[in-house]
Amino acid sequence: MREIVLDTETTGFDAEKDDRIVEIGALELFNHLPTGRTFHVYINPERSMPTEAFEVHGLGDDFLRDKPKFSEIAQDFLDFVGDDSKLVIHNASFDMKFLNAELKRAGLPVLPWGRALDSLALAREKFPGAPASLDALCRRFGVDNSGRELHGALLDSELLAEVYLELIGGRQPDLVLDQPSQKQSQDRTDTITARPLSRPAPLPSRLTEAEAAAHAEFVSKLGEASIWARYSD
Repeated sequence: MREIVLDTETTGFDAEKDDRIVEIGALELFNHLPTGRTFHVYINPERSMPTEAFEVHGLGDDFLRDKPKFSEIAQDFLDFVGDDSKLVIHNASFDMKFLNAELKRAGLPVLPWGRALDSLALAREKFPGAPASLDALCRRFGVDNSGRELHGALLDSELLAEVYLELIGGRQPDLVLDQPSQKQSQDRTDTITARPLSRPAPLPSRLTEAEAAAHAEFVSKLGEASIWARYSD
């Protein structure tokens, strides 16, 4: 199963007006394990970067001016996310609105909302009433987010991947039986091949005289050709 953990950074909060995406970061999971494949790009938003957004992201006009426009990287992005992989996003409605607004401007197909898996909703369902921001979840699960001084799309995707795997049951979500160690295997072999010690004296028979007499009478009626008669002492 292929999943894409994804985050965007933007100039603001209104995807329907003039706010734009300035950064996309994504990484690939396969069967809940990171493959090492990532997608990361800074984008020229074709507008000025508001002061408050600069303070959050650390991305200014001078830095973004020579970066590609969204339309120039859109197909590469679509190729990376593929046609049917789930998109794991924290507060998915925000990022999906921005991504689809940008894709519409570029004249490309939008991403179906059904592909989004909202880790924020997942966290709120699992921990009702508890803080569910990415930072709060990192603290809950012991994920090191000390490098998150500014919001960065790829770093946030990496943190979210760790948080997501914890939310769905731990970083090793599938049951894997431990292989026995060499010593354990040897111990088991020793147990299997061991033989009981001989008794110094045989145990006395528990057969009563009456039972022995009844058995002898039964055998006598079988005839001399019977197995019991041939092997009987």
